[in-house]
Amino acid sequence: MWKFLQMLCYIFTVLVFDLKAYGKRNVPTEGGVLLLANHQSFLDPVLVAVKLNRAVSFLARSTLWKGAFGWLITSLNAFPVKQGRGDLGAMKQSIAVLQAGRALLVFPEGARTNDGEMAPLASGISLLIRRAKVPVVPVAIEGGFKAWPRSSKFFKPAKIRVMFGEPIDFTNRNADEIAPEVEKQIRLLIESLRAIENKSIG
Repeated sequence: MWKFLQMLCYIFTVLVFDLKAYGKRNVPTEGGVLLLANHQSFLDPVLVAVKLNRAVSFLARSTLWKGAFGWLITSLNAFPVKQGRGDLGAMKQSIAVLQAGRALLVFPEGARTNDGEMAPLASGISLLIRRAKVPVVPVAIEGGFKAWPRSSKFFKPAKIRVMFGEPIDFTNRNADEIAPEVEKQIRLLIESLRAIENKSIG
């Protein structure tokens, strides 16, 4: 099902959003890897995973598990997390997924942006990184907010770009250095995407 839906989503995202992804080679093709991305819209899990050559698991808020949609996202390797408070079960499952050699996508802001800009990272991401002990790949998404802002019930066509940064090994880093470094790297990638877009327009 993953490959079939990935193919459909690939066609959809390219046609509707002119989706382009940079730095895909930075994502290891095997072994546990944690993808950390800014969160612009409901489209983000698809935008990040659609052009990768491996399946991706991801966290989604628990309220989405309703009826057929809940079945669908479970089939696409999603598992629930409770927002607004620490979810020990989701943390343990995330670590298990990573240590089992899979790729996991997490949005460390904890919620979609209100204005298109990246918000500070939620607490807990440093703990996940330290316990999972896998490479961390920062990811930037630009254009998703324009395509589907929080204030809108439906998406609209807009150019969307995704950039994958180089893997980071946090094994020997101090705990208080981890979240600031992740945020810094994602912000640098966002700036790079904006620079590419401004250059193409100019």
